[in-house]
Amino acid sequence: MDLTFINEEINMNEKQNSAKRFIVSIFSIVNTSRKIIINLIFFSILLIFIISLISDDNVIKVSDNSALVLNINGDVVEQKHEIDPMDAFLTEAINQRKEKPEVLLSDIIKVINNAKDDNKIKILILKLQNMNRSGLTKLRDIAKALENFKESGKQIIAIGEQFSQDQYYLASYADKIWLDPKGWFLLDGYGRYQLFYKSALKKLSISQHIFRVGTYKSAVEPYIRDNMSPEAKEANKLWLTDLWSQYKADVAKQRQFSIDNFDESVEILVAKLEQANGNIAEYALNNHWVDELKTKEDIHLAFLELLNKNDTNSENNEKRKDKFNQITFENYLSTITPAFPLNNQAADKVAIIVAKGTILNGNQKAGMIGGDSTAKLLRRARKNDKVKAVVLRVDSPGGSAYASEVIRREVELLKAAGKPVVASMGTYAASGGYWISAPADKIIASPSTITGSIGIFGFFMTFENSLSKLGIYSDGVGTTDLAGFGVTRPLTDGMAKIFQLNINRGYQDFISLVATNRNMTLEQVDAIAQGRVWSGTKAKELGLVDELGDLSDAIAAAAELAELSQYDTILIEKKRSSRDKLLRSLLGQAASLLIDPSEINTGPVENIIAKLQSEMKNINQLNDPQGVYSFCLACEQN
Repeated sequence: MDLTFINEEINMNEKQNSAKRFIVSIFSIVNTSRKIIINLIFFSILLIFIISLISDDNVIKVSDNSALVLNINGDVVEQKHEIDPMDAFLTEAINQRKEKPEVLLSDIIKVINNAKDDNKIKILILKLQNMNRSGLTKLRDIAKALENFKESGKQIIAIGEQFSQDQYYLASYADKIWLDPKGWFLLDGYGRYQLFYKSALKKLSISQHIFRVGTYKSAVEPYIRDNMSPEAKEANKLWLTDLWSQYKADVAKQRQFSIDNFDESVEILVAKLEQANGNIAEYALNNHWVDELKTKEDIHLAFLELLNKNDTNSENNEKRKDKFNQITFENYLSTITPAFPLNNQAADKVAIIVAKGTILNGNQKAGMIGGDSTAKLLRRARKNDKVKAVVLRVDSPGGSAYASEVIRREVELLKAAGKPVVASMGTYAASGGYWISAPADKIIASPSTITGSIGIFGFFMTFENSLSKLGIYSDGVGTTDLAGFGVTRPLTDGMAKIFQLNINRGYQDFISLVATNRNMTLEQVDAIAQGRVWSGTKAKELGLVDELGDLSDAIAAAAELAELSQYDTILIEKKRSSRDKLLRSLLGQAASLLIDPSEINTGPVENIIAKLQSEMKNINQLNDPQGVYSFCLACEQN
């Protein structure tokens, strides 16, 4: 036996074992360090939370003669996207800008309604510079609460260095609007502009395969054209004009001027700007868009006078020469939101289930609609003996046809169980959003809801030509004509016919669903379908919705259908784990003590990239098992 060889092998094994032990040791050190760091963070947060509970200095209180500052920060939404509480805390702890902050519409309305009857709140300040996307429907819901607030006799004052179109809509409901002398204000109306990729896909040799039904089903146009089709322009112009007319009518009424005051002509706008020596703020003042031009110091002094003049305590006035009592939206919300909400278990319930976002197959997190996850919420309502009626709040441009059908079946089962269902349409209830609304006993939409888009399409790409440029090819044999179908091979004529037949069938199912539930003929539905988008007002005229109203109207309608005179409302949403509830409580308190994050504005190049990423994400996340979609990409206003 060769002892030299054996010794070498033993030495090699020892080296390998040493290397393994070294790697295991390093991994153990890293893993232990990770646990220590996580525990340190957790217990630090816990300590801060405990200190905040026992310290009077950190208790948020509403002082007498206070101003409520409605500083909405982010997109106004029906339901927030679900985010891990630890991730959210760490984002704030390192002062990183939230990718897309969100504020619940229901929280805004709750704060305004509560402040109306709060004797400590003397004035409401609209500070809206960080309010992002909302949509006219949500704006109108907030405006209704603002009008209700003014019935108390309290003032609303809107302040800003500039106003976007959505921000100005809410500002118009204020008693006074103050703009910075160097501020910016222009209303550009509603438009729908999108990116088109046909030439880009051609240069990349990507083959796109489109199957659709509907003259106006334009969701796939960006991938087969380099511009918007005349049919899509016609349809989009109709509903955009309807919404813009509603916007102008509401603002003109609040500002007490004619809708002719809206400067839609560039020539007229330029002439008015020339009269104001090119000063946008002066133009806004001259044209009665705002009431006064005030610097930050002017605004501060004005609020000092408004809020401190009623305080008869001279000692307080002496202390507050340079400040006035104020409380922000978030802080006020925390004071009126109980840590453990009480629920009358004995009362009959009208359940509210929010279906917000793109409709996708399977289980999805809050902020998206999952065929299975949303069906589970409807099932919980059906099996809850105290729930006597359901309001399905839909805020969706659609998505997966199969997932929409899964949800529709649960709506039908609710009705079969003797529990009436009312669909309440938010900003959008189009395509799949209409699919899940159609079987409801009653459909209530806002005048500015974007709905309809009754149509179907199938879409996927194959990369055989792109791969061939890299010298990569796909070949083989199969036992049937269907074998080998995939994204690396060309689409055969036979498979194309199969897909188109499936799409045709999907469209027939869609219009049959609408015809059955809306007491219309197939011909009547087809005439207003074809993928065409309508405003809520027009949809009511066409018979696609029953009434115009908001969520409160839908709740009242559901209670009436269930013959309820006394009832509570209950929000049925995804159940959170005990761990998640604890972390949200701890981290929410701690984060408010650690930092005061501010939004960082992005530049035009970043905005274009973000738009491109968003549109690509809309396509990439679609996961219908058959590749069949009822989705309205055109339903977003720019």
